Amino acid sequence: MDTKDTKIALPVGTTLDRFIMRKQEDFPFATGELSQLLRDIALASKIVNREINRAGLMDIAGAFGSQNVQGEDQQKLDVIANIRFIRAFRNGGEVCTIISEEDEDIIQTGNPDGKYIVAMDPLDGSSNIDVNVSIGTIFSIYRRKTETGCNGDLTDCLQKGVEQVAAGYVIYGSSTMLVYTTGNGVNGFTYEPSLGEFFLSHPDIVTPKTGKVYSINEGGYNSFPQGIKDYVEYCKSNDYSARYIGSLVADFHRNLLKGGIYIYPPTAKAPNGKLRLMYEANSLAFIVEQAGGKATDGKNRIMEIEPTALHQRCPLVIGSSEMVDKVQELLLKSEAALV
Repeated sequence: MDTKDTKIALPVGTTLDRFIMRKQEDFPFATGELSQLLRDIALASKIVNREINRAGLMDIAGAFGSQNVQGEDQQKLDVIANIRFIRAFRNGGEVCTIISEEDEDIIQTGNPDGKYIVAMDPLDGSSNIDVNVSIGTIFSIYRRKTETGCNGDLTDCLQKGVEQVAAGYVIYGSSTMLVYTTGNGVNGFTYEPSLGEFFLSHPDIVTPKTGKVYSINEGGYNSFPQGIKDYVEYCKSNDYSARYIGSLVADFHRNLLKGGIYIYPPTAKAPNGKLRLMYEANSLAFIVEQAGGKATDGKNRIMEIEPTALHQRCPLVIGSSEMVDKVQELLLKSEAALV
């Protein structure tokens, strides 16, 4: 039997390193760098996990005293997580350029021969740290467009989501999980702190086509587009459950596994939405599509949006495919009624 044509299903309990090694052949450009980059992310997430777990004891929770480029108050752990991941990418050597939610400009790693670009939100939902709510890290990986031997530039950084070679997130909650895709399905790994290893716990994640959970901040209901208001009322009339944590990773993770939809629409306060295309929307869109779901801005597929700025914002409708389709149907219907 030709083993090259045989897909080997790795058992639950397989370590992340072994999984990456066995699955490397699924990646068409596999030369080892991407595999090592995923290991770098795993290592940095272990360090961040440690810092989060001792935040209440080490005076590293709470506000840092400054704002990031988004105009949001930085938490101490925002800064720590950003430093840890940047350091991991610099030391690893596979990444030439980083873009981070916490930094206004492109970050050069000092590795001009690095083949990859990383876009990251080092600590999503960090305002929830003080109240012990799940938070996370979100990342996207792209192959650079420019020639190696020099620093990356905006050509490398402003790529459409369809050009991602890998994306994932780490959720720091009751257990710490790393979930990622390289375009061959989605797999989840749970961290075992006593052994210091991530183990395969959720192989081949497939999100349900529909669900009974909707996640949206209804505090902004009065300024939602009419189609979104109609969808909220549709959910209520069908006895759906409202579940909104306020940490994007946590809401997305629950809906990915159990079925549901997350919506951050345009509002009067945030007419372009609040979430960042490059650090949040593209990454999660790649994951949800690989799991059988959908992600749009209400009209357009998220991963086909042309980025024009590092910190570009966009509305986000993401989750189970039939639920996303229903939102789009109601948005189109409401717009048609205005004509």
